[in-house]
Amino acid sequence: MRRRAVTAVLAASALLWAAGCSSDGGGAPGAAGSPSPSATAPQSSPSRSAEETPPAKGTVKVVRTVAEGLNSPWGLAPLPGGGLLVSSRDQGTILHVDEETGRKTELGEVPGVSAAGEGGLLGIALSPGFASDRMIYAYFTSASDNRIVRMIYDAQRPAGDQLGAPDTVFRGIPKGVIHNGGRIAFGPDKMLYVGTGESGDRGLSQDMESLGGKILRLTPEGEPAPGNPFPDSPVYSYGHRNVQGLAWDGKQRLFAAEFGQDTWDELNAIEPGANYGWPQAEGKSDDAKYRNPLDQWDTDDASPSGIAFAEGSIWMAGLKGARLWRVPLKGTVASADSQAFLEGDYGRLRTVVSAGGDKLWLTTSNTDGRGAPKAGDDRILELQVS
Repeated sequence: MRRRAVTAVLAASALLWAAGCSSDGGGAPGAAGSPSPSATAPQSSPSRSAEETPPAKGTVKVVRTVAEGLNSPWGLAPLPGGGLLVSSRDQGTILHVDEETGRKTELGEVPGVSAAGEGGLLGIALSPGFASDRMIYAYFTSASDNRIVRMIYDAQRPAGDQLGAPDTVFRGIPKGVIHNGGRIAFGPDKMLYVGTGESGDRGLSQDMESLGGKILRLTPEGEPAPGNPFPDSPVYSYGHRNVQGLAWDGKQRLFAAEFGQDTWDELNAIEPGANYGWPQAEGKSDDAKYRNPLDQWDTDDASPSGIAFAEGSIWMAGLKGARLWRVPLKGTVASADSQAFLEGDYGRLRTVVSAGGDKLWLTTSNTDGRGAPKAGDDRILELQVS
């Protein structure tokens, strides 16, 4: 699995099976090039302690629209000196957005992206040493697999030519029309965490020889990270269906959101080596060998993609549910019932990222082939939470 393709047999029946699933938010997948959007960096230290019980009720308000007119935005990475990087799933490009003016500048196109269905250019993340190495990591669907590359970002070069040649650091993640996962994030330990999907072949989630339906933990060079639960393996946890949300709380505990099929979407507290049950379990189970989610939702109400931690709570973007969920935490359990915000106000919501303290960045996802775009879509919003 180290920097080489991992063989995975994709079942031909996967597409037939997919028709009834929650998948990436319901509806027919968008074709490549059709009008069609992580936390991608370590979460900022919150102002509220992760061990301090947040109030059972909270609030969120939209402070402003940061940018409009984005095409299928998916990954979002705040730059340390200001500005936001955003990936376009269908166009295969990365844009720089000035968060003060909303001005958009194209860095360039990531070569080799094959956008179809739920695949394309997905999550992006900045290297832990970005200040010196200027390295951007990107997860994308190629003609043969899902893979991760890294590229040098040179803002001094002309617009459209600011990305260096990609260096493939990891490949062989199963691809499909559905369930390509795609969220990547560097953790507090400076290791790269990767959420993958089972590509519509549900058996891959329990197959320890497959990279599908897993959370992976890698070094920045793409090797299995030291201390992983399975020797010489990048697998950190398994039994997942389609992980698109990764975030850490103030105590460096990992949480992940994943799509259910017909019944329950999940938010999970992730433990190394744990089995989260798919396909034997969807949502909470009585089987002790599977980890239960800390919260779950009807698939019509969530279809969760990105998550972030702020003010003692996990904030979860919903695609089909078209709302932002707040899950107050006490340690690794929900301390109160979850709350829904922005329900239907901005359509499908894809990625939410901490902007530090009580602020969040949030992207919509109405131009991805499954939404109903309105004037200005897609957009990045600045939120204030409490």
